[in-house]
Amino acid sequence: MTLSIEKSVRERIETKLLAAFAPDFFQVIDESAKHSGHTGQAGDGNKAAETHFRVRLVSSKFVGMSRLERHRSVMSLLAEELADGVHALAFEIKASGE
Repeated sequence: MTLSIEKSVRERIETKLLAAFAPDFFQVIDESAKHSGHTGQAGDGNKAAETHFRVRLVSSKFVGMSRLERHRSVMSLLAEELADGVHALAFEIKASGE
């Protein structure tokens, strides 16, 4: 018998960012609790759903990319999470050395 432990949305985001961007620094902050009662916010009554995140990311992969290109690359990487209920992503994305 195999047990399948589903990763949290935050863990899925972190795993994808680490694999794709090999960041010098990164932080994924779950801000869902701050948005309780807002559109797009759901939960089971006891726990806020994982719907709002702030991503802070510094990577050499962003060197030479515009701000828009950086955001698009992260958004396309996290398309599945956005389709599965992530309502908002705030970005602080920089290239190494910035």
